[in-house]
Amino acid sequence: MGIEIERKFLVTSQAWRDLGEGVDYRQGYLSTVKERTVRVRTVGDQGYLTIKGITVGAKRSEFEYEVPLHDALAMLDLCERPIISKTRYKVRHRGHTWEIDDFHLENEGLVVAEIELSAEDESFAMPPWIGEEVTGDPRYYNANLIAHPFSEWEAGS
Repeated sequence: MGIEIERKFLVTSQAWRDLGEGVDYRQGYLSTVKERTVRVRTVGDQGYLTIKGITVGAKRSEFEYEVPLHDALAMLDLCERPIISKTRYKVRHRGHTWEIDDFHLENEGLVVAEIELSAEDESFAMPPWIGEEVTGDPRYYNANLIAHPFSEWEAGS
């Protein structure tokens, strides 16, 4: 079983933009129940199917499989709406890779950064463009951005 240990933060400035190249992502969910999510994703010209368990702290089980692009596109048609659209940038900072998601469409204006760790207590340096940690806040889970897109949030919530 794969285990994902990940922390998520809001991004406070545009200073990261020139530090990495972006790749377009489209992703949808076949299941968004909190005990398990089943996600279909296209990353550029590749397709993936991912199953994730419930998050406990910063950790959860994760299984990801590459699938043919045409299958991923067909599965996206079966997914809940809206489909998540974002550009992901990978930026190295002091020995770690940060994945910055710049969301589009219904989630336009939301920019979050994630760091995957090998242990929950692993230390890491914070880039200057990192703000508030939102690891445990379910509003920022991609699966929840379908039912409650960022564009529908009230200011300050």
